[in-house]
Amino acid sequence: MLVEESRELVVVLDDAGRVVAASRRARESLEGLREGAPLPEGLLEANGHSALEVPYEVAGRRERLVYLGAAGAHSAYEELRAGFTAAVSHELRTPLARLLALLETATLPGEDVEGLVTRARAEVEAIRGLIDDVLFLSELETGRAVVALSITPVLPVLRDLVAELEESAARAGVRLRADGDEEAALALRPRMLRVVAGNLAENAIRYAGPGATCTLTVAREDGAVVLTARDDGIGVAESDLPRLFERFYRADRVRASRGTGLGLAIVKHVVGSAGGTVEAASERGAGLTVRCVFPG
Repeated sequence: MLVEESRELVVVLDDAGRVVAASRRARESLEGLREGAPLPEGLLEANGHSALEVPYEVAGRRERLVYLGAAGAHSAYEELRAGFTAAVSHELRTPLARLLALLETATLPGEDVEGLVTRARAEVEAIRGLIDDVLFLSELETGRAVVALSITPVLPVLRDLVAELEESAARAGVRLRADGDEEAALALRPRMLRVVAGNLAENAIRYAGPGATCTLTVAREDGAVVLTARDDGIGVAESDLPRLFERFYRADRVRASRGTGLGLAIVKHVVGSAGGTVEAASERGAGLTVRCVFPG
């Protein structure tokens, strides 16, 4: 089933070179590919493809999983995978180190064990949040649909999010508001709309600074639907703006925060998958504005 639904050109061969299984895309793209038949000679190298083979054994049978990509794509993929793995490892290392320190301190005589356990629980939640975001981003990148057949009114979702995040915003000294066109709607699953708006709001809660106000607005502009998060907080340096939507990127001043560094990357991926674009603008001391423009 996994091979069948893969979006890539994937072929499974037995030890005699016969096709055991193939993805739908492989069957549609590779002429002469038939399950149970030998793999046509030269097929793997045809049309500029390069093959990455993974041998394995199942129930005593030796088989090969063959992934076909454009020439040079594998090295780029390996570089991307290595970088992503290193970034995840780095982001997990900090809360794990804090967790270990808390647990070791709790074994010392005279320590506030209950308080240390509470802080340790917060570190576990931070780790779980990172893992959840990584898995969710992975789910998006497998091509799970974000566009829905039904239409989702935007403003009610924004108002619900503001109410849900009111307590955490108050703790950070940030005020949240929702405003805009009552009639604006998107062909987006409600969950995906909440993911986009929620990550924008939580970004402001974490980084805008005490006393800031963040307003989520929706408007219809020139046939498009625009979701905007605008705050009047401390803003972002111009040099940081091009990297705001990178995975795990956090400006120097917020590296000690408990955010995963994936929120805006997820926003960009969801909006892009729905056919839209994202842009950010800021001036130091004048707040941050993030605009998500969806096709109408």
